[in-house]
Amino acid sequence: MSLNTADKIFLVVGLVDFAGIFIALGICLHMAYTKMDLMLEHLQNSAVLSTLATLRHGGPWGKLILVGSISGFVTFPNFYLKRGWVCAEDVLGFPAVLKRKLVVLQYCSLGLIVVMAGLAAVVKLDLV
Repeated sequence: MSLNTADKIFLVVGLVDFAGIFIALGICLHMAYTKMDLMLEHLQNSAVLSTLATLRHGGPWGKLILVGSISGFVTFPNFYLKRGWVCAEDVLGFPAVLKRKLVVLQYCSLGLIVVMAGLAAVVKLDLV
């Protein structure tokens, strides 16, 4: 059985997206185990962090959720500032290099999820 061109493209995009998700998870876990103290230190005044800080001891999944939440805080600060969940001084004082890494990680993860959802929609609608 040979694949036609559309199937080959679909397969390559799916595999690259799947690999990208695992790479993003690996980067997130690496940041969780190496930069967690620094991230939490710069968000001490934020109200929501007291709730999320317990996830620090929740194993790899807890660390993933915590890093994902922190990346959301620095990527979309206005959303969290309006609700009083984070402190403006904390977001402004967050290290620029770490903030940039978290923002890139957040947007890459969102992009990978959108691609995966698009592939699922293509399969569900039987377009390929």
